[in-house]
Amino acid sequence: MPAVPVRRKPFYVTTPIFYVNADPHIGHLYSVVMADTIRRYQQLHDRSTLLATGTDEHGLKIQQAAQQLQLDPQTLCDRVSARFKDLTTTAGVLGDDVVFTRTTDDLHVCTVKKLWRRLMESGHIYKGVHEGWYSVSDEAFYLPAQVKQTQDPATGETITVAIESGQRVEWITEENYKFRLSAFREPLRRWLQDNPQLILPETRYNEVMAYLSQELPDLSVSRPRTRLTWGIPVPDDDDHVIYVWLDALANYLTATRTYGSLHGDMDAVPSAWPADVHIVGKDIIKFHAVYWPAFLMAANLPLPRRILAHAHWTMGRQKMSKSRGNVADPFALLDKYGSDATRYFLMRDGGLADDSDYSEELVRKRYKKELLGQLGNLLARTISPTLLPQGYIPSPPHATQLQTDDREIRSGLLELPHMVAAHFDQYEFGKGIACIEQTITQANKYFTDQTPWTLTASDNPSDHQRLATILFHTLETLRMAGIQLQPVMPNKMNTLLNILGVPSDQRRWSDVTLTEEEAGRRSVLPADKPLFPKL
Repeated sequence: MPAVPVRRKPFYVTTPIFYVNADPHIGHLYSVVMADTIRRYQQLHDRSTLLATGTDEHGLKIQQAAQQLQLDPQTLCDRVSARFKDLTTTAGVLGDDVVFTRTTDDLHVCTVKKLWRRLMESGHIYKGVHEGWYSVSDEAFYLPAQVKQTQDPATGETITVAIESGQRVEWITEENYKFRLSAFREPLRRWLQDNPQLILPETRYNEVMAYLSQELPDLSVSRPRTRLTWGIPVPDDDDHVIYVWLDALANYLTATRTYGSLHGDMDAVPSAWPADVHIVGKDIIKFHAVYWPAFLMAANLPLPRRILAHAHWTMGRQKMSKSRGNVADPFALLDKYGSDATRYFLMRDGGLADDSDYSEELVRKRYKKELLGQLGNLLARTISPTLLPQGYIPSPPHATQLQTDDREIRSGLLELPHMVAAHFDQYEFGKGIACIEQTITQANKYFTDQTPWTLTASDNPSDHQRLATILFHTLETLRMAGIQLQPVMPNKMNTLLNILGVPSDQRRWSDVTLTEEEAGRRSVLPADKPLFPKL
């Protein structure tokens, strides 16, 4: 019998699912664009992919927000979830392999209940009395050492707040279900010690290891229905509702659609589980690097392969806040600059370890200097009908025809894919993009220094060959940069590669090599409008 080919697991990347107590902000957009850039980068390596995003719609904050607005909770969730879905599509995160999960979906409710039952059956959930400092805003309990007393600046009264988040807490005693988190401290420590690259950046890894250096209390994983009604009921106990974080984290299983052991929907398609990359904000690293793997260990399920905890966006070096009036509207940004230029800015300037400070002046600077002034300008100059009257890509020059400047630009092009891949593989997209931008800048200088326009009227064959050599190198710069920037700017780079006549099956990462032989007489298409028009 012929051997059955082994099908490779799809590369599975997730964003955090976004809480629907407020409209999307630029941090949400950053997470989504980063996930999509990773997805598209993997596709350039011929990898099938799955991207999961969505909305977290249960919990006390949603229940209270709906009451204040005099809305049914489901109506509020439908309204705000639609905004997040609009943000995803407007940012160009599209495809059959993109799954938008809502925690109010029937499929997700089924997944959560089956995960709960598995944890119960394995003896990792038990019923007991829990008391402690509880934050409604954080939907979390805190130990006495994790809270402090302070003065409310508005009223002057003495209040107790969580040190970690600054949110107000209240002392609560109640009966609920608890997860034996304490039993997983050592397994979690061993897991992370054996995989020092599992959490990126290193600062976040160190934070989690420091957290695990102390004893872990068991985790309250339910809330009494007398206090919380808007959530998934505990199986076989309608007096309790499942803790919103256990509910929310299970979405990563729900989104695979093929995890048959949880919801009985296994088919011929191999499961994407486990996640290859969980993208999260640095403020929720504990939930993803401690609680989530502990749940998975208890359920005997494979653990995520990497957790990428990015930093935040600030404005004026302060945390964005509606009350301060320093919030950047992601929809306005996308509308003004387009999805590709917005994605470029976010990936170019977004921070992993350190917060990034947002300003529209910086967005405009990137657009005008790098996209319009360098990339768009190089394309317009190189494909000018004056320089390419026949519209054909010049053939590669012979080694004997190369001058010093040619060898310098060739050397940079040969090194470029390795430099960019080294950064992209570690999700350092800003550094990788900077390498590409530097190469494009070098090509613009090369083009200017060689003055190709002075050679067009010559009857000398050597001048014609010199012109072809110059154009070959600038066109190769554009082609190679265009392929590498596809994950960041999919629409604009598709246009650029179409203009350069690059066949659709020659746009993979393996094609980012300097053309050394006749390229089949590719013809350049006329550009009816600038790749990046003036603002």
